[in-house]
Amino acid sequence: MAKGFNKVVLMGNLTRDPEMRTTPNGQSVTNFTLAVNRTWKGADGQNQESVSYIDCVAWGKPGEIITQYVSKGRALLVSGRLDQRSWEDKESGGKRSKIEVIVEDFNFVDSQGGGGGGDYSSPARSSSSNQPAAEPNVEDIDDKPIDLSEIPF
Repeated sequence: MAKGFNKVVLMGNLTRDPEMRTTPNGQSVTNFTLAVNRTWKGADGQNQESVSYIDCVAWGKPGEIITQYVSKGRALLVSGRLDQRSWEDKESGGKRSKIEVIVEDFNFVDSQGGGGGGDYSSPARSSSSNQPAAEPNVEDIDDKPIDLSEIPF
């Protein structure tokens, strides 16, 4: 049997501030919703636009970082996998289900999230640092010409 593939990459804006909770066993979990816009030209030649609202879940350190640095309206790039949850609705007695993105990696898109940008890859996926990377200060870069004799190769 063929192995399945479940990967999603989304870029959107948070519709509300992330909500972080802690499970009874001490694991942190953060929930947020991304508004993902899509624009296309219709048959009449006019620009059309639609918005999809996608629920996302970030477990552990990634969720803690998102909660700390991102707020409502900020852009965020996430990648992860789709997951379906099912439960019994206590009010109606019926079965309910929901598909959401389990965040594995993310990247701050605008300069106000994460102190000027940066990215995070979950430790299981990458050995990169868990801290957001700071952007270089442009004033610290010399404008002197490069002396090719100083290059060791």
